[in-house]
Amino acid sequence: MSTTSLPPTPHSTPGVTFADPWSAQAKRADQGERPLIYVNGKIVPKGQAMVSVYDHGLLYGDGVFEGIRVYRGNIFLLKQHMDRMWRCAEAIRLTIPISRDEMVKVLRECIQVNGKSDAYIRLIVSRGAGTLGLDPRRCPVAGVICIVDDISLFPAEMYEKGMRVVVANRPKTPAACLDPRIKSLNYLNNILAKCEAIDHGCHEVVMLNTDGFVTEGSGDNIFYFKGGVLHTPPSDAGLLEGCTRAFVMQRLAPALGFKVVEKNFRLDELLAADEIFLTGSAAEIISVTQIDQHDGKVITKTNVISKGEGPLTKRLRAKFREIVTGDPVPEE
Repeated sequence: MSTTSLPPTPHSTPGVTFADPWSAQAKRADQGERPLIYVNGKIVPKGQAMVSVYDHGLLYGDGVFEGIRVYRGNIFLLKQHMDRMWRCAEAIRLTIPISRDEMVKVLRECIQVNGKSDAYIRLIVSRGAGTLGLDPRRCPVAGVICIVDDISLFPAEMYEKGMRVVVANRPKTPAACLDPRIKSLNYLNNILAKCEAIDHGCHEVVMLNTDGFVTEGSGDNIFYFKGGVLHTPPSDAGLLEGCTRAFVMQRLAPALGFKVVEKNFRLDELLAADEIFLTGSAAEIISVTQIDQHDGKVITKTNVISKGEGPLTKRLRAKFREIVTGDPVPEE
């Protein structure tokens, strides 16, 4: 397709080309091919955003990604997300083909060309195109994809009413096998656990590790209040070190006077909580009001935690919304 440069912008990215705003392709983008997506150096309409079928991200789930929120045009917790992406890439011996500064410019360009002030960013670095074999040395250049779009992970009413979840019978993959702290493209363990939630008519699960300790949900971190104290599993229990999780622990909870304790705990302790909530970039903060258990076919036990969002969770969520709708929205 024909490409040309857009007029200069405050965040113009050298080496990045854009769909000609007067081309037929760009006009079709305005009529339903939005968002415009960055793929390996070019920004193209959604319908033309493609990667090679030989990309090891597709063939083997070989790569890393970030889910990032945009509030009021600012990239929320940008530094933390970039730190984690580079750390995860290093952990799987993946060389990101552009610098951090260039990556940030790509994010800002994608936000701008899509005209978004509040959005969700999916940033992917795959191993890149290679051969039909596992050897990463056969993939000379990693691929970079940036999608800026809207997201609605859970129904809006759940944020006040709370959500029901089930305990996954599938355990979390042990860190010695595949460390959950690496935000890799291989999410099959989480997806299969999520399927258990879907099978029983809900959206999320509580996942346990092979030692029986609580870890996280299929895509969210877990917190609970007991006696006014906030608890969450430690990262070595086998969970992703979420950026929203860190924001709750390091900024929101201290701002509201809540003590935070990281510790291993089993399901019985979670079920005895006063309030439970989940956190994530996409989910933000959402209350869990009921945890069910199943035998693979039917629900065998129902555990009601609270009736609607608890008062302490409500305070945390209100503080979160105050910050992300305020000025300035933190990018550090």
